[in-house]
Amino acid sequence: MRLGSDHVRVVVPATAANLGPGFDSLGLALGIHDELEVRALGSPDVVVEVTGEGAREVPDDDTHLVVRALRLALDHVGAPQTGVHLTCTNRIPHGRGLGSSAAAAVAGILAARGLIADPEALDDAVALRLANELEGHPDNAAPALLGGATVAWCDVDGPHAVRLEPADVLTPVLLVPPDRLATSHARSVLPTRVPHGDAAFQAGRAALLVEALTRRPDLLLPATEDMLHQQYRAAVMAQTLGLVGALRERGVAAVVSGAGPTVLVLARAAAAGAGTDADDVISDVLAEACGDWQVVSPGVDGGGAHVARVGR
Repeated sequence: MRLGSDHVRVVVPATAANLGPGFDSLGLALGIHDELEVRALGSPDVVVEVTGEGAREVPDDDTHLVVRALRLALDHVGAPQTGVHLTCTNRIPHGRGLGSSAAAAVAGILAARGLIADPEALDDAVALRLANELEGHPDNAAPALLGGATVAWCDVDGPHAVRLEPADVLTPVLLVPPDRLATSHARSVLPTRVPHGDAAFQAGRAALLVEALTRRPDLLLPATEDMLHQQYRAAVMAQTLGLVGALRERGVAAVVSGAGPTVLVLARAAAAGAGTDADDVISDVLAEACGDWQVVSPGVDGGGAHVARVGR
């Protein structure tokens, strides 16, 4: 496989995984984006320039996740490796449960798609498989690739995903804390086994959530109930779970975004039984609990990641 371009631009969205009961399967693309440019160099040099999130923290060499993903994808299609000049403008918060690592993996793979002569060799199915090799779970990579809401799963053939069209009134709101939490730490507190009753409850709510996300947003509050993972994470993100509980008590469909500690509110519907706008409830709850959190209304990203060749 030869290269067909030497300069590409990639835009990739943030994502929220799990959405309550859809543990390691459901995800949503959000309107916060990292933007990257990749130039193939005639020398073996690797130059990484990062502004925004992760600046002066992430690697500036071949170990940078975007570069690793780019090289994995080029190897997969038999394209030549080159030197790389990578420029990243990062807006997706790191360590907050918003899919920054999955976005980096997807961005590197799509950069390779734009560089090679036959982009279809790295179609979405292949891109998801390669991202899963790097990340281990497709629940963030799938919405980053496809946009909208997604259901992802793995079988003997690898990861797969289908895209769902979210209801027009779905208006996600993020409550982003100032502190980070490593995904590995958040996963380490989960039990290896759960009661059969909790598993059955979870299956019903996850199925209901697909309907609520797409056609019945009025069901989002019951559809986002979770018994599988959030309660076990209270030990490592007590403030997050406190916010989720306070919002849900007032009728707002709030969940932990991915592995946390960001809180995701899935709709601005009026709080149950109160006739109060969810924005007002969020403001009240934050004022009572932790006013230093940032409230972001990103909207849903409907298109997913995309790559464009930059003309000479």
